[in-house]
Amino acid sequence: MTAALSAEESAALAEIDEGAIARTLLELLAIPSVTGSAAESDMQHRLAGHLDRLGLDVDLWSMDLPMLRAQPGFPGTEAPRDEAWGLVATTPDGGDGPAMILQGHVDVVPPGDRRQWDGDPFVPRVAGNVVHARGACDMKAGLVANLAALAAIRASGARLRGRVAAHCVVGEEDGGLGAFATLQRGHTGDACLITEPTGGTLVTANAGALTFRIEVPGLATHASTRDAGVSAIDAYLPLHRALARLEVRRNAEADPLMAESRIPYALSVGTLRAGDWASSVPDHLVAEGRLGVRLGEDPAEAVADFESCVAEACADDPWLRTHPATVSWPGGRFASGRLPSGHPLGALVRDAHADAVGGPRLRERGAPYGSDLRLYAAAGIPTLQFGPGDVRLAHSPREQVSLPEIVAVTRTLVLAVLRTVGTA
Repeated sequence: MTAALSAEESAALAEIDEGAIARTLLELLAIPSVTGSAAESDMQHRLAGHLDRLGLDVDLWSMDLPMLRAQPGFPGTEAPRDEAWGLVATTPDGGDGPAMILQGHVDVVPPGDRRQWDGDPFVPRVAGNVVHARGACDMKAGLVANLAALAAIRASGARLRGRVAAHCVVGEEDGGLGAFATLQRGHTGDACLITEPTGGTLVTANAGALTFRIEVPGLATHASTRDAGVSAIDAYLPLHRALARLEVRRNAEADPLMAESRIPYALSVGTLRAGDWASSVPDHLVAEGRLGVRLGEDPAEAVADFESCVAEACADDPWLRTHPATVSWPGGRFASGRLPSGHPLGALVRDAHADAVGGPRLRERGAPYGSDLRLYAAAGIPTLQFGPGDVRLAHSPREQVSLPEIVAVTRTLVLAVLRTVGTA
């Protein structure tokens, strides 16, 4: 049973411009805003102009990267960068009512092997109502939904009791630099919706993720006399088996919110580098990967668990016992995060979706990947994720999003915003 819409809600929904949604999506997808690239900064300036034309108060600033890196809780980065820009746009009207944030990241991951794509990954391809391109669902469709919702509310002339802010952030893919800097600048609110792809669900919790590096020593010799040396590759193998057992143990009792994920807290080795000559026994191996952080787990506890596993495996091996592997933690640090259980923001978005779109009520779940949710939650801002697209297509050459889904999310956002900030 859906609720009757107010006059202000009906007027704002009527102002949603589906043609503009499609045009804006194609425009943003054509910007190759890979994390840390010059195009990432270009994207921020393009969006600043768009938000300014909506009549919003725009704060576009160049981040002081050395200062941010020295701050407690800095989330880390992986991509090299010389600059980074923050962007927040806020409705100029509004009184002392609640403040709501619509958040999205502008950066995308690299396209990978371009031969696997059907065309240029940064030239969007439209097939019916589906748009294919890098960043289509992760997460330029969500950015477009935020922009479209704000545009509709502004065009409707609704007088807001509170304020709405669009947070457009860089560096989400490699740690959360943009969200961290935005919060450090003092841009906060009473609630936050992040329009990451959630596939028709409400994501109210995220697992965390840490990037590890294991360095394994060997003993070099000529390959023809390999028995006189120790291959770092062979030395690594017992560590790999120990990490597999650690993943099983860390997933034995997952939070019920993570029940839809077969491996909620995945441990994966992503790269292996060893040796410098084919006919030499390799004397050094570097393994880098990703350690899942459990809901509610202090990242320091996850680090200690991992390092203990490696140390125990070394102690059980004749070579590694006297030549132990070393562990370090480069790159981004994603803690876990969640919306407090029973917080009304979840019900508000569910009701907004039912009233704006209809269909089954949104189910709640947790996600096995890190995101900016945990930074807003750590700042005391109730936050959840709800946005267009299927995360299983993100970071792949099959990345795509449907335009009707963006429209449906936009409609939900409009009602959720109006019901949060209130109208005069």
